[in-house]
Amino acid sequence: MGLILFPGDDDTTSPDVAWSYSGFHEFRCRLAQAEGFGLDEMQGFGGERPWSEVSTTLECFLDRPDNGGGELSSAECTAILPRLEAITGEWQGQATTPLLQRHIAGARQLTLVLRFCIEKDVELLFL
Repeated sequence: MGLILFPGDDDTTSPDVAWSYSGFHEFRCRLAQAEGFGLDEMQGFGGERPWSEVSTTLECFLDRPDNGGGELSSAECTAILPRLEAITGEWQGQATTPLLQRHIAGARQLTLVLRFCIEKDVELLFL
């Protein structure tokens, strides 16, 4: 069981990215860490820290349940893409582990899907 992110263009040949629920959580924890905070300290993830105390363009991607569907608008995709690309570049310069390599691969695939959503002006769907 897992999660798939894909463009809302009704075309089954469009790019997508998939994670297990635990893999998606680990990926988002790593993104939050890159932004200077721990995801597990945040409200909704077991912690007490309110989202108003952090500033990141990735908030719309990070502050959401691991399951339950939903979407990001094309505008939200546009907002998070540059920061995701920057973080991916930072990760590439670090000592690599198998887990980090999986995060880099997931980030690259997510970047491809985000670009597609932006170009087609469609939502990014979570299923």
